[in-house]
Amino acid sequence: MTQLGEPVPEEVVAIRRSLKGVLNQYDIDLIDADSEITGGDFLIKIWLMLAAVPLAVAVVHEDMKPSTLSNIFYEIGLAQALGKESIVIKTDKATIPSDFIRTEYIKHDGNFERRMHQYINKFLRQGEWYELLADNLERNPLLSLDYLRRAFLITGEESLKENVTEICETLALHERARNSVESLLARF
Repeated sequence: MTQLGEPVPEEVVAIRRSLKGVLNQYDIDLIDADSEITGGDFLIKIWLMLAAVPLAVAVVHEDMKPSTLSNIFYEIGLAQALGKESIVIKTDKATIPSDFIRTEYIKHDGNFERRMHQYINKFLRQGEWYELLADNLERNPLLSLDYLRRAFLITGEESLKENVTEICETLALHERARNSVESLLARF
């Protein structure tokens, strides 16, 4: 999540290039709202993209307009509300809104790549943690389904879908409405 409309600050272009290089080392694709053309509502496209990814990255720069920054922080808030792992990357002079002031961020400086590697490694370990949580939540199948979805998005481990199938059979989801919370959580 960053400024996509022209003129994009040169440092934002450099951050994206550095970020893409780090993500490529982990076989993680960098996508943004311009990655796909739907012909539909732009905000709905962003919501659907955020729902489908395990990690949300916001890039902010001091020269971005307030309206652009508002959109970026709205999207990072939405990602966090959806339970996505998230990180803010900022330039040295960029300011963070007060609601995000306690949120850790990574500065784009000489330590950027090292710190991104640290973060990505922590993020990848988080998938294992979600799987462990899901396995230990026998009495809360909704939370188990949510954690299994998160773990699958991070790890891509197909066996997690089998765990979901077992939970769905136990809950007799085939008897529930297709738009029940359980059914929606189980579809990934």
